[in-house]
Amino acid sequence: MPEIARVSAAAAHSDYHGGVTSAAQLAPRSVNPLDGVRVLDGGMASELEYLGADISGPLWSAHVLEDSPEKVVAVHRAYLEAGADCLLTASYQVSRQGYREFGLTESRADAALMRSVELACAARAEIPGRRIVIAASLGPYGAALHNGSEYHGNYGCGFEDLVRFHRQRIEVLAGGEADMLAFETIPSLEEARAIGQALAPWPRLAAWLSFTCRDGREVAHGELLRDCAALAAGFPQTVAVGVNCTQPAFLPELIAELRQASSEPIVVYPNSGEGWDAEGRRWTGSSDPAAFGALARKWYAAGAHLVGGCCRTRPEHIREIAAASGPAKSSLAAKAAVWQS
Repeated sequence: MPEIARVSAAAAHSDYHGGVTSAAQLAPRSVNPLDGVRVLDGGMASELEYLGADISGPLWSAHVLEDSPEKVVAVHRAYLEAGADCLLTASYQVSRQGYREFGLTESRADAALMRSVELACAARAEIPGRRIVIAASLGPYGAALHNGSEYHGNYGCGFEDLVRFHRQRIEVLAGGEADMLAFETIPSLEEARAIGQALAPWPRLAAWLSFTCRDGREVAHGELLRDCAALAAGFPQTVAVGVNCTQPAFLPELIAELRQASSEPIVVYPNSGEGWDAEGRRWTGSSDPAAFGALARKWYAAGAHLVGGCCRTRPEHIREIAAASGPAKSSLAAKAAVWQS
């Protein structure tokens, strides 16, 4: 069973609508699932592409959950062998709204969320005796719009729409086997506030909130990262705050901003350093895993607790991060390199 006790989805639903408060809600959470966890995994969608999966559709890697689940497990396995001790599920793009727009049922979206957790747990089970945390990946509202709006946060919807969007997925996952939730690529203060409200019925769930930033101080929508992180740190479910899907060059300043905002552990997982050509819809430049690992060493030194990679990062990047994170992880990464040679 996961370390963090959870309120079941049904019980939480009763609590939210004025039912009897469960005993689980009364006890404070005493364990952070990220204690002792230092290395996050890397990009999911791009790694699936390298394995031959077709992610060209609007639901990205969500397609692969149904069509080629063994490829999802293979990606998880590769990151574990590289030294990751925290896996993000392949559910970033999964939502009822997103599925509905393409004629798919809401129950199918819910099943995909649970399937993503099952696949991550299957990969974890292949390495008995090693502590591995499963974080259920939840993308922002903009990810369901399929128009890139998660990178600016101008959605054109109401606050309650945001709350409903996030609450639907939380309710599905709250009774599952993930150790925690990971709200990723949040572009704005408003969406962070909506996530906090959506989480309210489940005060004992563990979650991190990670923001996408346009420079060394501001999130994509323009608010100060420190203000967003301070808000997120105030939610009872929050066990870490962080930054993802952001250029590596901004991280030293952003980590300093996060340290100013709260005392919560800091999670950072930037993009590879390549650039995205929106007009040509292609990546430009290159990424050197060794150089990425050297940067990771600086991010740890600056105060990051958990480091991984986002878009275009691969197991080689995570192996370098593991080597940068400390002696125990360096040994694990070296063994993984031998296994794959």
